[in-house]
Amino acid sequence: MSDDRVRGFPAFGAGGRLARSWWGRAWVRAMEETALDLRQLKKGRKYAAAGLVGPITVSPGRIAAVVDDADGGPYRTQLRLAELPEADWTRFLDRVASRAGHLAALLDRDLPPDLVEAAGVELLPGIGDLDPECDCPGWELPCRHAAALSFQTSWLLDADPFLVLLMRGKGEREIRFELESRIAPAVEPLAVDRVPGELPDLAEFRPSGAPSIPAAPGVSAAAFALLAANAAGRARGLLEGRPWPARRVDAVRLAAEFPAAAERLGEGAGFARAVAAWRYGGQDGVEVLESPWTPPKAVVAAARAALGDVPEEPVFERNHCTVGEVQLRLDRTGRWHPYRLEGDTWWPSGPPERDPGLLVG
Repeated sequence: MSDDRVRGFPAFGAGGRLARSWWGRAWVRAMEETALDLRQLKKGRKYAAAGLVGPITVSPGRIAAVVDDADGGPYRTQLRLAELPEADWTRFLDRVASRAGHLAALLDRDLPPDLVEAAGVELLPGIGDLDPECDCPGWELPCRHAAALSFQTSWLLDADPFLVLLMRGKGEREIRFELESRIAPAVEPLAVDRVPGELPDLAEFRPSGAPSIPAAPGVSAAAFALLAANAAGRARGLLEGRPWPARRVDAVRLAAEFPAAAERLGEGAGFARAVAAWRYGGQDGVEVLESPWTPPKAVVAAARAALGDVPEEPVFERNHCTVGEVQLRLDRTGRWHPYRLEGDTWWPSGPPERDPGLLVG
């Protein structure tokens, strides 16, 4: 297993924004609530937006960069965060592996709040947990350079919550390996002494507590059970050979088509949103929920023209178009999927249409 415990990221360049994910905002809040001088935070935000932070390196317990400054520098700046003890890692990974919805969300780079709360592990920094360091002459902590680094860190976290886990001590490959080892089924070889061509005694095939299998018309119970065992074995083999995103799509589809089984297949807001997206738009609906993409300019221009009569100005960002309290998301087949805000989260709200004007009313 290759090591990914040190990850580097190129400089962002000029252009600031606010953290979008709840965990990115929690990171910023931890810094702001620790600050002794709010003026340093304001300067740090400006430095981050101006692109004065160089390439960022993330490793267990540490995130570092060189930050430029018109008044001197550049300065070596870093933020330190204590690594989790192994007992906390065990509790967190056990919790993730025990819930299909949590597992699917994390592997899709989502960090559901209920996962963090249920695991009982302090993944995100609280007041005083971030320890800034800088070789600039200022005495305030965080100084403007550490603040700038922290703001840009929240942008990185928006895209990849695995960086929080890396700073707490484990890389993504190690986490995936440990999760897979927790959920891998125990497979015991089946030894059956029989004459070639004869059906084996299927008494040992039956799971503990399972009811006996009655004979179907023209098919003995033994033959029926053998066919069922064979089909189940082949299905398991196909499932285990599929990558994690494909397995999650299967779980979402089953939960959408069989609501009674939804709780056993997954939980959490991320899984519930995916199920709602499938019910309205099938696999295209799930893809447009989770995978932003950049459509051709002509497609965006046509959509803007179709929305020319709406009272509010449409705001386009990649394949998302927001009009007031409605957001439309374009799939790769040319259909727009409607979303509405519930709290601070966009939820699928209806079947897709090719004319976006029909979805804004």
